[in-house]
Amino acid sequence: MTNQKDLMSINELFAQLSKSWNIGDGIAYGNCFTEDADYVTFMGQRLKGREQITEVHQMLFNGPLKGSIMISTSSSDIQPRFITPEVAIIHAIGEVQLAQPAQDPNDRGSINTNVVLKQNGEWKITAFHNCRIQEIPRGRN
Repeated sequence: MTNQKDLMSINELFAQLSKSWNIGDGIAYGNCFTEDADYVTFMGQRLKGREQITEVHQMLFNGPLKGSIMISTSSSDIQPRFITPEVAIIHAIGEVQLAQPAQDPNDRGSINTNVVLKQNGEWKITAFHNCRIQEIPRGRN
């Protein structure tokens, strides 16, 4: 049986992730991750550890993604699949909308896979992999 307190804490974690992005706070964004987290961007770049996640995102928030807004799966819609009481897998949908609508392509929808870990009573993301949403090719009939 799923612990309601854990579900609420995981929902708060993802709400904080979005909020941190939307205010351009790399430190708060990085604090959503474990110290040794793995983070794979939609471009296939691998970031290793909270420090690198924080630094790269702050650089993005100060530069090309300044003023961007992350629209994502509502935290109340997140449905963790618990592997153990301290580990869960979560799939979420998101899109980053650029501050300048004229520069924002329409194909930025992404799906991400997250492994969340409960350490010292607190949930953090320990692995994140993001990629663009693509249609499944239909077979020829």
